[in-house]
Amino acid sequence: MKKIVAINASPRTTWNTATLVREAAKGAESKGAEVITFDLYRLEKYSGCISCFGCKLPEHKGVCICKDGLSPVFEEIRSADGLILGTPNYLGDVSAAFRALYERLIFQSLTYKVEQMSYNERQIPVLMIMTSNVAEEFYPQIGYDTVLEKYRQMLGRIVGPTKILISGDTLQVKDYDKYQWTMFDPKAKQERHETVFPKEMQKAFELGAELAG
Repeated sequence: MKKIVAINASPRTTWNTATLVREAAKGAESKGAEVITFDLYRLEKYSGCISCFGCKLPEHKGVCICKDGLSPVFEEIRSADGLILGTPNYLGDVSAAFRALYERLIFQSLTYKVEQMSYNERQIPVLMIMTSNVAEEFYPQIGYDTVLEKYRQMLGRIVGPTKILISGDTLQVKDYDKYQWTMFDPKAKQERHETVFPKEMQKAFELGAELAG
């Protein structure tokens, strides 16, 4: 049985990002995989990389030695057969929780050796999901596509071949009037959520199944 680790890097555990991560996990389960799920904002306190270089020592090479909320996450990833990562787009980048995970996930594997780039000798497929208020068609205009490509390439080199799923123009809240936001069309947002988002959920399911296939 394959093991897939699914990670929600949004503070919201029932909204867009979490929903797509959950659907991808269901897809993996449909292929018989065991799925271990983490909500990063519900873990014990943790930080990004503290540059202690413990992961470069001979006795720990390739393993982050910081003991905190991310320790069990890395432990599961080390024995996983696939990885699902979901993050909202915050100010043109990933969430702070995702970034901290990413820093330590990648840095622990970097060798700083010409003859061997990574301590990670076993690659696994990765599905990275990003949700955003901005519609996907605007990504090239504002550089979001470049941001995602940077993550795709680095995850691909260190963790394994990485695919990206984007869900843009998302429904941020149930009641837009409550916040008096004037730059959105609440009816259009709701309509998209009811008609397009289910298709993205299905796509997430299919990619999750492919990950575990």
